[in-house]
Amino acid sequence: MKSLQNKVALITGGSKGIGFGIAQALLEQGIKVAVTSRSEASAIEAAQQLNANNSCEATAMGIQADVRNFESQQEAVKLVLETFGQLDFVIANAGLGYFASIEDLTPQQWQDTIDTNLTGVFYTIKASVNALKQSKGYFITISSLAGTNFFAKGSAYNASKFGLTGFTQAVMLDLRQHDIKVSTIMPGSVSTHFNGNTPDDSDAWKIQIEDIGELVVDLIKMNPRTLPSKIEVRPSKPPTK
Repeated sequence: MKSLQNKVALITGGSKGIGFGIAQALLEQGIKVAVTSRSEASAIEAAQQLNANNSCEATAMGIQADVRNFESQQEAVKLVLETFGQLDFVIANAGLGYFASIEDLTPQQWQDTIDTNLTGVFYTIKASVNALKQSKGYFITISSLAGTNFFAKGSAYNASKFGLTGFTQAVMLDLRQHDIKVSTIMPGSVSTHFNGNTPDDSDAWKIQIEDIGELVVDLIKMNPRTLPSKIEVRPSKPPTK
């Protein structure tokens, strides 16, 4: 594997949670990172934190962008190319979840979930595919075990993640002849603020954001001839119910 120094990554939803953990891991490899958030303040603050904590020379930048808007994704990619000159890795991480029975789930909650978790990923790859062709890069989506395992009150989230898992696998087949690798990571319980959770010591059994970051690094370091296209990852010892 060639050195990752001066490679460039774009991470959607990278201002917190899994996306932030991935950004930290990539920076430690010498990869320049752009993190996006719908909030400009959050994106800038995340980049400042990443740069303050980074022991390598690589830098992070924050970009205000909304995955639900194709033009916004195009502008984010354009800004990365103007700033860093290339784009090697795209991690489509932005996501949200509403959990309610079908009787209580609102049409707006359904639309927000599909627009962010599925259509937003489509916009992200459409906006970045030409740059990834140039770099022979890597496109990684963050799906979920909910992308193959359904559960009560999960109709919108299940639909978005089932769709994302299938979408990513089809895109993998489309792009591998262009020397672009495509993988989806499907985590179980992760210690983040997702769905109103407050990470604390009681979350020690869960996957940590740095674990997902380490997994992304392992993927991009893998020999070019080998592609783990779908990776399920679980807590090794969840508490008994």
